[in-house]
Amino acid sequence: MVYILLGNGFETVEALAPADVLRRGNVPVSLVGVSGATVTSAQGVTVAADVTLDQVKLAPGDLVMLPGGLGGVDVLEHDEAAMALIRQAAADPQVWLSAICAAPTLLARAGVLAPGTRAVCYPGMEGELVKAGAVPCMEEPYVVDGHLITGRAAGSSFDFGLALLTTLAGADVARKVQGGIHYMA
Repeated sequence: MVYILLGNGFETVEALAPADVLRRGNVPVSLVGVSGATVTSAQGVTVAADVTLDQVKLAPGDLVMLPGGLGGVDVLEHDEAAMALIRQAAADPQVWLSAICAAPTLLARAGVLAPGTRAVCYPGMEGELVKAGAVPCMEEPYVVDGHLITGRAAGSSFDFGLALLTTLAGADVARKVQGGIHYMA
């Protein structure tokens, strides 16, 4: 299961484009309402969550995804249950952790990036990665390092979603979905 954590102020495309790509590849996805059963993005799009945070139970092979959007990232960072889930995912090598745009900086501030971890985030915010000992790879749309997948920004949302799909369902499934949506990377 992929759990996409949504706090009010999340970046719409960074959450919904990967959710769409993953679902097209038959990967189960739950939109998790950290701010409640309905969550409103930074762009004013209101989304009905599939589950609330208290319903999430991680299992081997699951993936926790954090979209950016400064408001949404702030909600996650100040929610004890969300941070506990993020730390649990980071500590379990059988669970994937992913973050895009501003969200990788949350991982840096939370102390869950091991020194030397390769990651990407929104351009201009990479100083937070450096402070945590991570290695910014700012020229990349996404980076996979161990069980961590990071993405650069809203414009990288499809690349990021396809990277998640490749990781969870394989390259053949990802290529089929990419062709089906006529996305040219």
